[in-house]
Amino acid sequence: MNQRNLFLFGFILIKFILQYLLIGSGYDLHRDEYLHLDQAHHLAWGYISVPPVTSWFSYLIYLLGYTEFWVKFFPALFGALTIMLVWKATERLGGSLYAQSLAAICLIFSSLARLNILFQPNSFDILAWTFVFFALLYFIQTGKNKWLYLLGIGIGFGFLNKYNIAFQVLGLLPALLLTSERKIFKNPHFYAAFGLAFFIALPNLIWQLQNDFPVLWHMRMLSQYQLVNVNRFDFLNDQFFFFFGSFFVLCLALISYFTYPSFRKYQVFFWTTFFTLAIFTYLKAKSYYAIGLYPIHFAFGAIYLSHLLRKSWGKYLKPVAMIIPVFLFILAIPIAFPIGNPEYLKGVQSRHPDLMENRWEDGEIHDLPQDFADMLGWKELAGKVDLAYSKAPADEYTVIICDNYGQAGAINFYAKTKGLRAFTMNADYVNWIDLSRKINNVILVRDSADRISEREISFFEKSEEIGTITDANAREFGTVIQLLLGTKTDINAILAAEIEEKRAELRE
Repeated sequence: MNQRNLFLFGFILIKFILQYLLIGSGYDLHRDEYLHLDQAHHLAWGYISVPPVTSWFSYLIYLLGYTEFWVKFFPALFGALTIMLVWKATERLGGSLYAQSLAAICLIFSSLARLNILFQPNSFDILAWTFVFFALLYFIQTGKNKWLYLLGIGIGFGFLNKYNIAFQVLGLLPALLLTSERKIFKNPHFYAAFGLAFFIALPNLIWQLQNDFPVLWHMRMLSQYQLVNVNRFDFLNDQFFFFFGSFFVLCLALISYFTYPSFRKYQVFFWTTFFTLAIFTYLKAKSYYAIGLYPIHFAFGAIYLSHLLRKSWGKYLKPVAMIIPVFLFILAIPIAFPIGNPEYLKGVQSRHPDLMENRWEDGEIHDLPQDFADMLGWKELAGKVDLAYSKAPADEYTVIICDNYGQAGAINFYAKTKGLRAFTMNADYVNWIDLSRKINNVILVRDSADRISEREISFFEKSEEIGTITDANAREFGTVIQLLLGTKTDINAILAAEIEEKRAELRE
């Protein structure tokens, strides 16, 4: 193994170890992770909220033992592969081992670490964006059409992972027109590459068509309840904090496209970033949607910085450039990652209200970051549902009906009762409910603000409140677990009507 590969292996090892260290033992999995994990039991070419790629990795996790270790392994893997692509791009551009190492450090000790602790489509999304830029870089250098087809493959699988990559394409096309790379539009292989991307994405498009395009409903809900609370200035301001420890390297990259002679032919990367950010800003997108734009720039920025520091005095600043991202990252760990005690974080928030990002998707400021609150209370919930299930007659069919997908998925992941399955009228679970057996008993899991009504209780012979979620730091605090025994009416028919109403809503 040569020196460069040995260093790359070392950085990847650091990346994996770091991702496991950045989550405290007091935290559970994240609300969204449970939904993605349950998709392993319902493989399809699409889902209401996401395309299918995440479900494929969920199935691998299921085959590997369905443990938290493997849940955390795959986003860390996607982060490591992103670093590897930037490492190889830096080498391809003629960068030294120092430049490669600096680029790797900038990526490891950045907000990518926050995204890579969660099993969500975002980590693969960033990898896909980086791969598309990587293939474009190689095409610009070599002129070989195989890189266009690899670019198309990257777009295709990126689309099957998250529709967000469409915005990279929307930014790339005018960027190509604006630069000397506009000649690509005369290349028939360019269109064939996009045809390949379309062919890869086609199964999901067919699924969307067959299911009345639920993605449109999902985008409408996202716009009404989350993006409405997004401020355009905050979106742009957040871009700085994604790589706040290495922002100087990113700035040098953007400058290098116009000042460093050998990088001028790569101005398409600058303009793609500009146009994509403009589109996101106009649409009031969530700030992290744009993170995939940045990794490739660190290859250019690291090389340009090493060029600026090539004089004798530069040898003193080279290690400083490496230390700054690591030092600032270490300072941010207690407030940027779910590693500290929630009470400690709340104390920091009370003393420094502007230090942490505690604005939730409802637009309100809370004591903890939303992601952290979404990682608490789930094991407690599953344990109390297990207790409720043990009190129901073993020879009768008992179903667990939850208010949201986080509750249902967490119960399905953590519950110790074999074969226990929870569902909800929320998200993809509306298509997974099995009403083929007569329901005798129900366990209701309800948000604290949505109390169980007397009418619902009247459908059963007996009702017992098993308990509530007692972790005051959890977003699910106060959630009620209610056991309802002995149906007095046709619960199957009631649920069937609710399911049809929900599916009709999705078709609107």
